[in-house]
Amino acid sequence: MQQGGTSSLTSDCFPLRSRNTAACGSETSSEPQKPEPADLSRMRAIAIFYGFYLLCFVLGVACVVCVCVWNSAWRGGFAWDGSSLQFNWHPVLMVTGLVVLYGNGAVLYRIPLTWGQNKLPWKLLHAALMLLALVLSIVGLCAVFDFHNAKHTANLYSLHSWIGIAAVALFAVQWVGGMAGFLLPCSPISLRKLLKPIHVWMGGSILVLSIAACISGINEKLFFVLKGVNGTKLYTDLPHEALLGNSLGVLIVAFGLVVLKILSTREWQRPDSRPEDMAYTPLLQEENE
Repeated sequence: MQQGGTSSLTSDCFPLRSRNTAACGSETSSEPQKPEPADLSRMRAIAIFYGFYLLCFVLGVACVVCVCVWNSAWRGGFAWDGSSLQFNWHPVLMVTGLVVLYGNGAVLYRIPLTWGQNKLPWKLLHAALMLLALVLSIVGLCAVFDFHNAKHTANLYSLHSWIGIAAVALFAVQWVGGMAGFLLPCSPISLRKLLKPIHVWMGGSILVLSIAACISGINEKLFFVLKGVNGTKLYTDLPHEALLGNSLGVLIVAFGLVVLKILSTREWQRPDSRPEDMAYTPLLQEENE
């Protein structure tokens, strides 16, 4: 009888899989928690990514709208005649090209919908967005150089101009190097592996320099135009133009931080961007049995 009772107790209180030991009088023991399903984790990662991507898009549009409104409503609009209206193209083109288009081109490979597809079309789109950003930046530099030359003002004398010209110069080198290293069919794989970490590091560095140049340029412009003369108010009084300019700077910083967050999150990296010895599953790639 005792042996039978012991056997029954053993089979009832120590089941292999399906029963809960708490039902046999144990208050502390419980089943180990099951790991989160891969599909649920993947969906959560996708949702978080697209939340940041939407924020990136909204901030980028806000930056472009803000800089256009500032230079059209408060600075008199745009022209290409050597006057101050020509200068107004400079902040618009630099913010649009060197920050917003550049940032969106940088995060293109992180979009999960582009994964599991032929990478060449996305390489071409990435290169095209970056080329458009570079062209806008160069035109923006031409606008300010022509304005300075027409007014007999020295070029490249301020810290803002040094940072800005360095960002554009590095951007040009980056684009040419990326075209030669990653798009030309004759470039060897060994060269691509060598250039890739340099390309990624320079990309982030150029974005940081671009943001620094834009912020310093906004501050410099507000100091120049808000002097309390010719009907203007002092910058220290924070008139509406100063509030708009400062808000533009905050938006640019926020946009840059979101872009850097997207670029630095490992689980949002394109699968072929990770080390070969790491096993992982792309966010939108179906598992093959």
